[in-house]
Amino acid sequence: MKSAVHPYAHIDSLDTLRDELRKFVAARDWQQFHAPKNLVMALSVETAELVEIFQWLTPEQSRDLTPEQRSAAEDEIADVLVYLIETADALGIDPLAAVRQKLVKNARKYPAPGEAK
Repeated sequence: MKSAVHPYAHIDSLDTLRDELRKFVAARDWQQFHAPKNLVMALSVETAELVEIFQWLTPEQSRDLTPEQRSAAEDEIADVLVYLIETADALGIDPLAAVRQKLVKNARKYPAPGEAK
C-alpha cells in the first residue's frame, strides 16, 4: 500500500509558507478581508486562544502538557504563525530580516554577562 504524501509537505521555509498562504487566500477570495488591521485583530484572537490553554496551569504543568493540550497548542501556534506571516506579507515586511534586525537591537540593549553594551 502506497503512503499518502501530505499536501503541504513541501513547505520548508517562510517564503514557501507565505506563497502557499497567498494561494489559499486567493482561492477563497479572502483578500478583501485581509487588511493589516483585520489580520492583526485575528492574530490577537489566536494568541489569546493559545494563552487560554496555559491560563490556569502551574509552570510545571505548562512544561508537561497532556496530549490534548499539546494538540490544542499546536493548532493555535499554527494559527498564530499563519496570521503573523500574512500580516508581514500585507505590510511588505520580511519577517526573517525583521528578526535579524531586532536581535541586533536586543543584543545591544541586553548584553550577555561579560559583553560590552
